[in-house]
Amino acid sequence: MSTSKHIDKICLAAVALTLVLTILFMCGGSLGLTAAAKTVKYEGTLFDTSYVHKIDIVMDDWDSFIESCENEEYASCTVVVDGKKHANIAIRAKGNTSLSSVKSMGSQRYSFKLEFDHNESGKSLDGLDKLCLNNLIQDNTMMKDYLAYRMMADFGVDAPLCSFAYLTVNGEDWGLYLAVEGVEDSFLARNYGSDTGDLYKPDSMSFGGGRGNGKDFNFDDLDFDFGFGDQGKEQQPDTQTEPAETGLPGGEASSQGEGGSGGEGQESGSGGEGRESGSGGEGGQFPGQSGEGGQPGGDNQQGGFPGGGFPGRGFGGGFGGMGSDDVKLKYIDDDPDSYSNIFSSAKTDVSNADQKRLISSLKQLSSYENLEEVLDMDEVLRYFVVHNFVVNGDSYTGSMIHNYYLHEKDGKLGMIPWDYNLAFGTFQAGDAASSVNTSIDEPVNGDLDDRPMIGWIFSDESYTEQYHALFTEFIQRWFSNGELEALIAETAEMIRPYVEKDPTKFCTTEEFEAGVEAISDFVSLRGEAVSRQLAGDESAVETGDLKLSDMGSMGGGGGTPGGQGSPGGEGGPGGTPGQMPGGFTPPSGESGEMPTPPDGQSGQSPTPPDGQSGQSSMPPDGWNPNESPTGNGNGERPSPSGKGDSGERPQPPEGGGNFDPRGGTQAGSSGTTFWMLLGVSVLVLAGGILMAIKKKY
Repeated sequence: MSTSKHIDKICLAAVALTLVLTILFMCGGSLGLTAAAKTVKYEGTLFDTSYVHKIDIVMDDWDSFIESCENEEYASCTVVVDGKKHANIAIRAKGNTSLSSVKSMGSQRYSFKLEFDHNESGKSLDGLDKLCLNNLIQDNTMMKDYLAYRMMADFGVDAPLCSFAYLTVNGEDWGLYLAVEGVEDSFLARNYGSDTGDLYKPDSMSFGGGRGNGKDFNFDDLDFDFGFGDQGKEQQPDTQTEPAETGLPGGEASSQGEGGSGGEGQESGSGGEGRESGSGGEGGQFPGQSGEGGQPGGDNQQGGFPGGGFPGRGFGGGFGGMGSDDVKLKYIDDDPDSYSNIFSSAKTDVSNADQKRLISSLKQLSSYENLEEVLDMDEVLRYFVVHNFVVNGDSYTGSMIHNYYLHEKDGKLGMIPWDYNLAFGTFQAGDAASSVNTSIDEPVNGDLDDRPMIGWIFSDESYTEQYHALFTEFIQRWFSNGELEALIAETAEMIRPYVEKDPTKFCTTEEFEAGVEAISDFVSLRGEAVSRQLAGDESAVETGDLKLSDMGSMGGGGGTPGGQGSPGGEGGPGGTPGQMPGGFTPPSGESGEMPTPPDGQSGQSPTPPDGQSGQSSMPPDGWNPNESPTGNGNGERPSPSGKGDSGERPQPPEGGGNFDPRGGTQAGSSGTTFWMLLGVSVLVLAGGILMAIKKKY
């Protein structure tokens, strides 16, 4: 026993220090401390992007499983990943309209989800709980998702990891897939440590696949309007509109011609005709009740969607904007029920306090005031730099307003990317020149103030300058020495042998090669266009004979492009019909017949909202033939400098611990550490009390 006269002071000091450390771990978030992201084993194993991985699914009843894939029910299997066996793993098909799309095409190439912890809690693949296997539908390049997420992760965005994997089933070839880290518990722990915050996947589209597979579909349940804004959905449209003054240029997909028959699911509906000359001033027409597509559009109106719009339905132009205010991340009121499309899609457990905090953040975001309090500003800026470069219309900035994750922690909001298989201008595979020259300062389909998560960037000159500075950094990173084109070439070389032997792929090997060439041309031209915009040069980049549909598109190809036309002028003649990949059974089961337009207007297009200039809008929510979440990336993190020069995740500091590549205070990453310190605190406190008692008596 120590007889030092200072023993009481020593014990009390030890107790005080331990208690201080414990408080820091308990209250670090409110004090501005952050839990550093942690390094996990699966980053360097399954998600090593230097080679194509091998995954064998072993199931005795595979054929029965495939027949029931549209039900998205779990089955058990054994998974062999790069030679390592994992037994009793849960597998199901995944997607939304892509499920019925794959079946309609006569294919069995579904996307799958593997859950390693579904049957046995705590089980994982090198620390990974959920793995998505994406089937690369609508992507002749096989790499649109992959490239987008490589760039996202390299630029400091919290993106899911991904790598290519060649699937076999019971040892037999199945095809080349993209293995993607599920944005769930493992993802959150990897990026945010033990204090993960809350995760949401806002979406207002609820039919055509998914859990219900569209079986309970009701057209009246769709959340879209006809362009009347605050006047409400029941407002009657004008019978005729005035010719628009400005609009989309004629050209590749703005005058599609007849557009194809709409696929097998349709008997009488022929698909949207588009326009031949663009003459007339009425705008696009509603589809007629007979199932025929919209009539020719007006001077400044796009015609039918590529390939005649959607299989079995034949939309022409004319529908209003989609997406409710909550998925736009706008403040509505203080009632959580007003944000059902956010809270019903929560991926973490959310309390009433969590809901209140998120609503408060959205209110402040919508006001554009004190944004640093409610935004992870640097990461949101970085997200939109990459997002706006790749021109992804099937997203928050597009018409459907979905395909993103919202992360909230301590009141601060961030964006997590997801689903980029229709990026690089291929959402509608429209006019190549329009996509390549898309403005980085006007990237939204609609009003910027209608999308506050991006609108804030342009609400203040200082924010816009930060955005431009990061965009300049991004362009220098990927184009100073042709790095992006080199990555495309290297990726194509790596996957080419697997594409050639893939028995279930959605395109031919020749179409794959054409897609690789097209995406390489696109990024080169897009890099030049963005560079001109950053330099204040308003001249457009010429795109030559680039065809976006070569990369694979929403309609599986839109036929031969129509001729070029000047903005607001007459488009060229429509191209030859483009066949959709199979067809869907129309909601009413009446072979392509469309519902009657409002008030029996006989297909007449309603008046476009103010400022829309007769521009063709997207179809109603859910009409994406591929709702399958295929966004992914290799997840490589930027270098410690924060500029992502190497694209590799930095190593932890000497002596161990975790390193947050975006900076910030390191406050530990494991709940275990907290409990250990708490235990030590109790022991030291008890020891101090005993020492004091012993000395007294």
